[in-house]
Amino acid sequence: MSVTQAASDEILIARIAQGDRLAMQVLYGRHHVRVYRFGLRLVRDEQKAEDLISEVFLDVWRQAGKFEGRSAVSTWLLAITRFKALSALRRRKDFELDDDAANAIEDTSDDPETVVQKKDTSAALRECLTGLSPDHREIVDLVYYHEKSVEEVAEIVGIPENTVKTRLFYARKKLAELLKAAGIERGWP
Repeated sequence: MSVTQAASDEILIARIAQGDRLAMQVLYGRHHVRVYRFGLRLVRDEQKAEDLISEVFLDVWRQAGKFEGRSAVSTWLLAITRFKALSALRRRKDFELDDDAANAIEDTSDDPETVVQKKDTSAALRECLTGLSPDHREIVDLVYYHEKSVEEVAEIVGIPENTVKTRLFYARKKLAELLKAAGIERGWP
């Protein structure tokens, strides 16, 4: 996300705090897919992920005046999403985080053989991700899929930055082992 978009998001939040419905529509349009995907990875249920979008943006509408700008708006949105998802999961008896719902995006410019190889690698990666602990999967998801910094992940998850770094280190190490065992030598970037 560019610096301009981040500043623009903060302006949208200020306008939402004043009851500007158009600003809310713009913010929703800009971030609902990210909120949905993150929520889906946590709750593993499309309908519940859709419900999360509604809950998150309703909270934004109600709480916009309390946004202090200590983090990026996208970080704030994912923190709200995480809180809502974990609350929903606590209400469910079959609580288990996993990345089965992650979808690979196909590059249409690739030839069919490359597409199949990417799908196979993507499927293997998703399978290997399930071998990580829920805490490690969550950190990998936020850093690599949502491109959040260590500082932002610490804020979203509510843990110290050093804990994020430690979890990321061990997650990458374990993931490299799992990928190697799956026959993917490249490992994790």
